[in-house]
Amino acid sequence: MTGPATGPAGAAPARKTERQGSERQGSEHQGPEPIGWAAAQLAALRELLGRPLTSYHLVLGCSALLLALGLMMVLSASSIEALQRTGDPFYWFLKQVTSVAIGLPLMWVCSRLPQRFFRLAGYPLMGLSILGLLMVIFLGQELLGAQRWIVIGPFSVQPSEPAKLALVLWGADLLATRARAGRIEWRQLLIPLMPGVALLAVLVMLGRDLGTTLVLMMIFLALLWVVGAPVRLFGGILALLVLATATMIIVEPYRLGRLTGFMHVWETAQDEGFQSAQGLMAIGSGGWFGLGLGAGRQKWNYVPHAESDFIFSILGEELGLMGTLVVVALFGLLGYAGLRIAMRTKDPFVRLSAAATTAWIAGQAVVNIGAVIGVFPVTGIPLPLVSYGGSALLPTLAALGMLLSFAKQEPGAAEALAARGPGPAARALSWLGLNGRARRRPAASRAPSRRQAAQKARPRTARNGTPRERTRENPREHPREHPREQGVT
Repeated sequence: MTGPATGPAGAAPARKTERQGSERQGSEHQGPEPIGWAAAQLAALRELLGRPLTSYHLVLGCSALLLALGLMMVLSASSIEALQRTGDPFYWFLKQVTSVAIGLPLMWVCSRLPQRFFRLAGYPLMGLSILGLLMVIFLGQELLGAQRWIVIGPFSVQPSEPAKLALVLWGADLLATRARAGRIEWRQLLIPLMPGVALLAVLVMLGRDLGTTLVLMMIFLALLWVVGAPVRLFGGILALLVLATATMIIVEPYRLGRLTGFMHVWETAQDEGFQSAQGLMAIGSGGWFGLGLGAGRQKWNYVPHAESDFIFSILGEELGLMGTLVVVALFGLLGYAGLRIAMRTKDPFVRLSAAATTAWIAGQAVVNIGAVIGVFPVTGIPLPLVSYGGSALLPTLAALGMLLSFAKQEPGAAEALAARGPGPAARALSWLGLNGRARRRPAASRAPSRRQAAQKARPRTARNGTPRERTRENPREHPREHPREQGVT
């Protein structure tokens, strides 16, 4: 008979069995680890996106990055043509820097303005836009088949660009007023809104600017979508838009040539499709990481309007596929932030204006990028914040400043901003002794801090003694225990 193994000889199989069991448990534990890691990362992302100031930081960060990238690409794309035309390779770059220097303070001011200002500003801005578009028809300068600019000395103004912001503010206030009054029937909403949009569109089309007309219609459709207009209304508006677009294409021969060049790019690469073909070659030659900043070849008089309408092609050539994906991601995050602001508010005006502004900026970016990569016909729409042009940049920065102002009104955003403390500008002013709030602080608010400092400097026994001992040290702190101070003898 043999009994169970004991001692060292019997312990070895037991240890082996335990080791195999632990290895089996380890292998079973290693299986769901990647799933748990992905869930943890997703939870962290949700927590990050759920913070009160997420929209504020996304709008501010994406705008700053796109603006810096735009300045860099304008310098690279315009230097050759500027040198040939003016003898100064920094000519258009310095003009863009001037526009940015004006636009950034404008954005900062708009980010600190109340909602009431934007509601009131829509009406005078709408009137000024209509007046400017009328001046373009009679006094405007025609360039490349379109009459869009009013030349004032060394400056040129394109009134159709502020008209986009005017339509956003005016249309949002108009619909929000009706919605607050309880009149949300879409037939009533079209009575004041449709004539205003039609007037803007007709004036812009008289200047032969089809691209801006399409952007105005995007804003109009976004306003109606947020209000809750029926689908059949959208079908009717789209039918009218297609009819108007077809009419403008037939009337203007150069637009018909653009359509032919879009449908047959390489067959018309030496004629109507020259710009599209050169843009596609620029993007294709960039590869994954590009040829290097400033090393692009297509800007040497190959791609027309390389600094404005087709700046995305130069960006793809010099920064590659990675650079273009970064730009697309930044516009996607900016669009997400705008829709987040619209969804997290209960105010109808904020919801309407935020959604319309997002449709304007993101939709214009989609149309520009689509035209460069051959998805849409060439329309002459600039890429927001990246392309050259102060007339387009200033209204865009003002609209982004408005989004920043609305982001501060999200739930919990005001408390988060207050907890963050003063910003770098306020701290710099305080260091210089120029902070007005610190100078206007009353002496009464500073007195408790000196008393508390004196109490902290006393010995612990005196500070933690009995009430009568504390009264003896400072009788005024306990007037009820000293009747003489109360007028009792």
